[in-house]
Amino acid sequence: MKKYLLFTSFFLFISTILNANPFNSNLTNDENEMLNKGEVLIKNIDYQKYMCLNPEFNETTKKITADVKSLSPKYLAEIIQIKSYKGNEDLPQKLEALLNNISDYAGIPYWSERHQKYFDLYESAKIVKTSKTDNITTIDADLIMEPFGLLQEQISVKSTKDELLYKAFNTNNLKYSGITCVSKQKMQIYIYVFRDNDKWILYGVGGVNAPHIPFMTDRIRTSFINRIKTFCNFIFKKI
Repeated sequence: MKKYLLFTSFFLFISTILNANPFNSNLTNDENEMLNKGEVLIKNIDYQKYMCLNPEFNETTKKITADVKSLSPKYLAEIIQIKSYKGNEDLPQKLEALLNNISDYAGIPYWSERHQKYFDLYESAKIVKTSKTDNITTIDADLIMEPFGLLQEQISVKSTKDELLYKAFNTNNLKYSGITCVSKQKMQIYIYVFRDNDKWILYGVGGVNAPHIPFMTDRIRTSFINRIKTFCNFIFKKI
């Protein structure tokens, strides 16, 4: 019985340590070193099982992981950065103001691998409707994102003193060369910023559940994933 109790206590202790880490074993030592230097880590991972986020860290990480799994993305990318808490105490509030300022989404520089030049990530961005309940702001926005045209997006931003959760998904079908390549709610982006002791963890993940279209799959994959990475990276570097 004593051995059993000791083993159980040790197992619970180890589980607590592991769950206290916001990242799982998919984050390599080299990547962890990059983050500790303050660098932005961008990963093309394609599938939810390769996410670095630890779903057991808290209820929000569990929800994000479950939502991405439910999306069943064909294309998926993560963007991660760590910042010091000291000197950035009001980071969630700054980020909330930045994310809610939809008009500033227009003009974000986007590097096109196909054309080898910069374009605007969104040619235009405007708010259609805004509502607020407690600490959650919900925004319906119309964005023009070439070559897909009109992107109607619903955005929600939930902010407290020590964390912020941003979620965005498309509310219309997206077309490429006249072909529907992404159905409603099949492109999703999450940005989760939370305090971990003396650090801020900035975590972004974006995915697309799009069919594999002959002769177009690689171009569609590159277009969507690069746009998701560009948006999250731009936001991280602005704060």
